[in-house]
Amino acid sequence: MSKSNVKIAKAALAVCATLALSACGQGHKDGDKVARGKYLVDIISCKDCHTPGGLMGKPNMDKLLGGSDIGFFEPGSGYFYGPNLTPDNETGLGKWSEDEIVAALRTGKRPDGRVLSPIMPWMAFATMTDTDAHAIAVYLKSLAPISNKVPGPFGANETPTAPYETIVMPQAAPTPATPAPTVNDAPPVTPENTTTPPPVPH
Repeated sequence: MSKSNVKIAKAALAVCATLALSACGQGHKDGDKVARGKYLVDIISCKDCHTPGGLMGKPNMDKLLGGSDIGFFEPGSGYFYGPNLTPDNETGLGKWSEDEIVAALRTGKRPDGRVLSPIMPWMAFATMTDTDAHAIAVYLKSLAPISNKVPGPFGANETPTAPYETIVMPQAAPTPATPAPTVNDAPPVTPENTTTPPPVPH
């Protein structure tokens, strides 16, 4: 092999090694994001509202984050069911970009412009760091797609097609009515409260 061919071969090997190391580094970085995102999703307990059976205390882990079968009724707003968070193209987040997931998480705004119900605590997530918000998005996009279309949402005057829980605002206790006086409530007759009628003249 000529010296020029040796130099070309060494240069090619160097380029390949650089690309390989770069790919490994990117894979490690994405792996870190997935692990961080899973950790956050677990401690936030997203599965409670986004997994079948979660709101009954018996989540179906074979359909983790695949959408809830029980919803919430928010008076004045409607009936809302935790959507499918897996990357299924038709029933989940498959067509959402990472940035769109982050926007929904922190602002409550979906790609179609609809604002999520405050039952989804996006207002509490508004100050989440870019790193953590994107880690959650990367983790959700890494899940195996599950095809599961959840019911709704339904308006407050519509009839839901699946079970739901109702949010009931506390009401002030009614003031008890004052009972009407009865004969038994009259004071006893005593010399002090008895008036002797004057004598009748003859």
